[in-house]
Amino acid sequence: MPKDGTIDTASELAAIERTLKVYFDGLYEGDTAKLAVAFHPAAHLYSVAADGTAADLPRADWFKGVESRGSAKSRGDAREDRIVSIDISGPRTAFAKVQCQLPPRYFTDYLTLLKLDDGWKVIAKSFHTDTREK
Repeated sequence: MPKDGTIDTASELAAIERTLKVYFDGLYEGDTAKLAVAFHPAAHLYSVAADGTAADLPRADWFKGVESRGSAKSRGDAREDRIVSIDISGPRTAFAKVQCQLPPRYFTDYLTLLKLDDGWKVIAKSFHTDTREK
C-alpha cells in the first residue's frame, strides 16, 4: 500500500487474481498443498445441506475429501474456471465470485479474502453446486 494510505487497486487485483489462480490449479489438480497456499488455515467452507440447514466444513476436513478423490486433471476432465468479479473493500479485505467445475459438479463460489502479512488468503468460502450430466 502506498504511504499515503491509498490502495494500488491494479496491484491488489493482480495479487488477488494470483491467489485465485492457485486455488483453481489446486482444485483441478487435487493438490492440497496448492490449496493451502490460497486458503488460510482457519478457513471454513459453507453451503446449504440437503436438509436445508447450514453446512460448515473446516479447511482440514475439506482437504481430506480432496485427497480421497481422483482429481479432475487425472480423469482428463475439461478445465473451465473463471473469475466473475472481485470487490476490494479496503486495503486488507476483498470478496470474489468465481466459477469452476469438477464434472459433473459445477460450482459458484463466493470467497472472502484477507490480506495478511504473507499475502491474500481465502478465509471463507460459500458455494452453490449444480450437478449436471456430461
